[in-house]
Amino acid sequence: MRKRKPKVRIVEPDPRYKDTVVTMFVNNMMWAGKKGLAYKLFYDAMDIIDEKTEEGGYETWKKALDTVMPQVEVRSRRIGGATFQIPTEIRPKRKVATGMKWVIKFARQRNGKSFSEKLAAELMAAAKGEGAAVKRKEDTHRMAESNRAFAHFRV
Repeated sequence: MRKRKPKVRIVEPDPRYKDTVVTMFVNNMMWAGKKGLAYKLFYDAMDIIDEKTEEGGYETWKKALDTVMPQVEVRSRRIGGATFQIPTEIRPKRKVATGMKWVIKFARQRNGKSFSEKLAAELMAAAKGEGAAVKRKEDTHRMAESNRAFAHFRV
């Protein structure tokens, strides 16, 4: 790269759990700059999980995020007129961001009354190793495994 690396932005920890990863999750959930509403929805989902499980909302959320994070992904690379899907390992920050985005995306697609209930259901399913976000991770890993023969093209 010709330009210098961009400065890493400092993320403030959230008010309840004092965790910067929670703030990043809420920032991904947020629509139209409504951060207060995003926090309310997230904390409501944590309360719903607290009621339904004995483990606790925060622990379930962390477990779900660990379950959903992909280890490898495929990237398209054009070599000699043909396009190959090359499996590559993912940077740690990208793993977390991808996992968060998948959980939020599939929570929005779920059936339910409120977003808090949808998010709680998706997080509980992901913590158990079920749900659409976990299926997406498994599909990504399966695709990387099937294209393992092209790993030597990696940059």
